[in-house]
Order: sequence, then structure tokens, then C-alpha cells
Amino acid sequence: MYDNKFLPKLSQNLLEILEDNQFYDVTIEVGNDPYVKIFRAHMIILNYRSPYLRRILSTNVSEKKNDGTLTHIKLPNIFPEIFQMILRYIYGGRLSLEEYDTSDIIKILIASSELNLQELITHLQSFLIENKKSWMEQNFGLIYKTSFENNSFSKLQNFCTEFMSKEPEKVFNSIDFTSLSENSLISLIQHDSLQINVVQVWEHVLKWGIAQNPELPSDPSNYSKDNFNSLKNTLQKCIPFINFFNLSHKEFSNKVYPYKKIIPKDLRENIIKHFIDQPHYKIEQETITKEISLRSIDSRIITIQHAELISKWIDRSETTDKMYEFKLILRGSRDGFSPSKFHEICDNQSHTITIVKVKGSNEILGGYNPIIWKSDGSWGVTEDSFVFSFKNKENIENHILSRVIDKELATYNNFTNGPVFGDGDLELYGNNCYDQSICIDDMSYDKAIREAVGCFSVEEYEIFQIIKD
Repeated sequence: MYDNKFLPKLSQNLLEILEDNQFYDVTIEVGNDPYVKIFRAHMIILNYRSPYLRRILSTNVSEKKNDGTLTHIKLPNIFPEIFQMILRYIYGGRLSLEEYDTSDIIKILIASSELNLQELITHLQSFLIENKKSWMEQNFGLIYKTSFENNSFSKLQNFCTEFMSKEPEKVFNSIDFTSLSENSLISLIQHDSLQINVVQVWEHVLKWGIAQNPELPSDPSNYSKDNFNSLKNTLQKCIPFINFFNLSHKEFSNKVYPYKKIIPKDLRENIIKHFIDQPHYKIEQETITKEISLRSIDSRIITIQHAELISKWIDRSETTDKMYEFKLILRGSRDGFSPSKFHEICDNQSHTITIVKVKGSNEILGGYNPIIWKSDGSWGVTEDSFVFSFKNKENIENHILSRVIDKELATYNNFTNGPVFGDGDLELYGNNCYDQSICIDDMSYDKAIREAVGCFSVEEYEIFQIIKD
């Protein structure tokens, strides 16, 4: 039986050899201009640790003249900082993945495949699946593209296939959804377990198609004939899998008809005839269906009762039974808590509700901003914003509503902050779950929304866009 207690010392000695500048016999040029770095290494170690480098070295040795020159290898497809990590693994068998960002681990995996480091390829895939599942779901487009570009990544391929099969809706909501391949998109929209409605499928497909044609105007009414043809060519294989006949009159009119020229003529005429021939009573059914859909809210913090009350506050009404649609556009635990992520998703979005769950309590804080968010260091000017609090989630009657009194300081727009209401009335900032968020006092709004003045930590936060039509 062997005793492994000597292996750490052996690993350390091999790493010391890597740092030695006297006995190296190989130089490795890594990267492309202007990011190139020269590494010194030892042929005997590279030969036994990497099949790829072994092939290169054997070729160089057979061609090398006996003139004492060093063997020189070029690796232009690998980043120098990534190769440095891998070189430490090659020499000392050490790679502490907890130290690296997930994006760097992906780069290490790709470089390991080029160098044919099978042991490392297997380990990295397992580490990602076991420890970075949430990140991979949010960045699914990158993971899918990476895994199916290389036959060595079978574990990641299985992860992608299973994820698309079991949770196709999450794929649509991934950060880089538009980077999916056409075949992947088609696989998604025709999947039997897809639970989203047809208009949402259409919107996602349209979003994907427009992203493939960045030159298109933002408004389809400004499209030229060539613009429509470009989008039509991009989506020609996807459109047959969308069941337009299950749309409502309003959905077809508002969401599809502006893009009618990208739908094949025969299909377009059949769809239009279908809606012309529908009985009028179906319009009433659609209205009822929409009202039912509004009686739910995708939130981990508030309930439908909170949403009803907030809708009344938006209308400045105590009696209206109207409730607006709360469309979730950001969730901290899903999208990240950093100010940069807030501005990436919410800049130029208006009529937004910010909802905050205070860590370690049942307290809920929030604010309504009817104007757009920006990142330019400006103050948002409006008379219609408000902040609020619920002391206990279970008791919506125990709330504080505070309307803006200094309209010039209603909201603050800065890239270093998340949503900010007033001059300290409710302010979210920080890169780690908003650990330094703050309510100072009633500075720009008519009353303080918390008894405790000062900083608080955020357990979760969500931002909804209010849909008023």
C-alpha cells in the first residue's frame, strides 16, 4: 500500500522547477498580439503531461538541428493568463477553481481541450455542473455553444440537453438567449413541455431574429423591404413551428401584424382569414382569460394582494378594483445584485416597481418610478413616484405609503447605484447583495418608510414593469 503523504512535497518541488530559470529547454509563446507572453518550460514534463504538446515536441525534436537552440512552441488560441493556470496544473497537479470566475473556468476548459488534458476536462465539467448550475442556466447560450463545439464536453452536452428538455422557459430567459443556434431555438419552441403561451414564444423568436440582424431599425414601421426580407430569411425555419391560430385578436394585431411581411404569404392569408371569421363572442372570452392571467404575479416577495394595493397607489385611488400587470424584468437571485446588472436590464425602462425583502425579517420595502432609469448621474424629476413599506408580509394593512414632495429629487440615476429614490429615502447599492443599502429618513418623500434609520441588508429584490394597457 502506497503512502500519499509525500505527494504535496513532490507537487511543490515540481512547481519550483517551473519557476526555475536555469534548466528550461522549451519556450512557449502564448496568445496573439498585443497580448502575448513567453513561458519557459521543460520538455520532459510537457511530453508526459500533455498528448498535444507531446506531438508538437516530437515533431520539433525530429527536425531540430544539433545547434543548441531552444524548442519554441506557439499557442495563439489560448489566453496567457489561462495558460499560466494550466501550466501550474501540468507541473504540480494544482488548480483551485474557487479562486476563478466561472467565465475563466470555461476558458480553462476550452484550453484544456486544445492541450488534450482529459483528466482536467472531466474534472472541470463536473465542477461546473455541481457548483455553477445557476450561472450556466443564466448564460445558457454560451454553455450550449461551447459544449457542442467540442466532442470532449459530453457532460456539458448532457446538461444542456436535459435543461432544454425539463426547463425550456428558463432557456428563453437566459442572459445570452439570442446567441443560441437556429437548431437550438427550433428545438425549444417545438418542445412538448413548453409552458409559455404562443405570444411569448413569438416575442422570443422575434427577439432572437432581430438580434441576428443588428442593423434593423428599432421600430418595424421604419423597416424597408430589405429589412423585412433579412428578418424573414433569418426566421424562415422557425415560423412554421409557431401556432399563430392560438393568439387572441389583440395579440395578433399588436404583436404579429406589424411583422406580417416576414410570414409566408399563404400562411399569412390563412391567419388573417382565421381572425376575420372568428365569432365576436370570443373577444369576450379573451378578455376574461386576460383578467384571469392578471390574477397572478411572478414574485418571491409579494402576493397578488400587495400588487392590487400598489395598483391603487399608482392610480391615486382608494376604490378602484383595477390591477395592472406586473411584468418581472429583474430578480436579484436570478440576474445578480450588482448595480451594473440593474442598469443593464432597467435603463430606459419606465413605470417600474422596485420590491425589496429586508434580510432577517418579514419587512418589505419598495418604490415606484414612472420615468426611465439612467446611468448618467442625473436626478429624475416626477410628481408621481412613491416609496412604501410593509412591516410584515402577512399583513398588508400594516403599511406606509410615502409620496414624493421634492419632485426635483424624485429618483437618482448613477451607474454605481441600483435604484435610488430621493436623497436617501430608499437607496440600493453595493456589489454583494446590496449589503450597504440604506434608508436615512424622509428627505424627498413625505414620510419615512422605516422605523430603523440607516443601513440594512437585502435578502432578495425584484423589479417589475407595470403594463397599463
